[in-house]
Amino acid sequence: MLLALTRDRGGRAWRLADTCAACAAATSHTAVVPDTLVNSPRPLPPACPPQQPLAGLRAEHDERLRVREMLTYLGAALPGFVSSAGRLLALQCALRTDSRGSVRLPVGLLRGMHLGGHRELWQELAHAGWLEPPTVRSVPVQARLLDATVLDQLPGRRARCRAAHWALHPAPLALPAAPPALRLTALVLAAHLCADAEHSADMDVLARLCGHSPQQTGELLDRLVTTCTLGAWQHNRETDEVSWQLPKPLARARPAAQPRSCRAPRP
Repeated sequence: MLLALTRDRGGRAWRLADTCAACAAATSHTAVVPDTLVNSPRPLPPACPPQQPLAGLRAEHDERLRVREMLTYLGAALPGFVSSAGRLLALQCALRTDSRGSVRLPVGLLRGMHLGGHRELWQELAHAGWLEPPTVRSVPVQARLLDATVLDQLPGRRARCRAAHWALHPAPLALPAAPPALRLTALVLAAHLCADAEHSADMDVLARLCGHSPQQTGELLDRLVTTCTLGAWQHNRETDEVSWQLPKPLARARPAAQPRSCRAPRP
């Protein structure tokens, strides 16, 4: 077991706990406390998940972190008039662009995001000075980003494309058929998930990343609870912190035993 220090609740609290090496590596904002005794033998960690699940956890953590960082940047770079659908489109463009600012989006990708044929979204981003809109009938859709900061992002394009794919299905809060405002809100929450059962972020941060006012963000969170995407949420107005819980998995009910037919014994 290792002694790990985890930042919690936006840096307002710190949690010190024993954990295994795999869990410490997969938990965000966590650092392992080094041994203080010289030449003291470190006990072997208990049995942890095999290498493949551990690699999958680390990859998902990296993708979630990359999406959260890009959402944070877009929340500051895009003006307030850009809609939720426009922000979802900008996220895909920013993560899939090459070093020259060129981005190609397959028509099937836009159709799967329910954004196909919505040229007004490209006009929103063009009006913001963020990109040059694609031509009318280009297939796949090709555009050029004008944001120089996006062109210098790391890591490479392949890792960013994996993050863009995760953003399309941000488990466990994926809402593929929901309106863009709900999908963006669920994506922002999924990007801020932590290892604890209760997750939290500042209301100001959530509202800025969702492109809404705090009141509108609260209404969207209520809607996510109504659709059972979230279990519950609450807003601490003293600290302006929002905390939410995922719905508890339903226990499988055992099927009722079928009554056996009684037959009279043969004479």
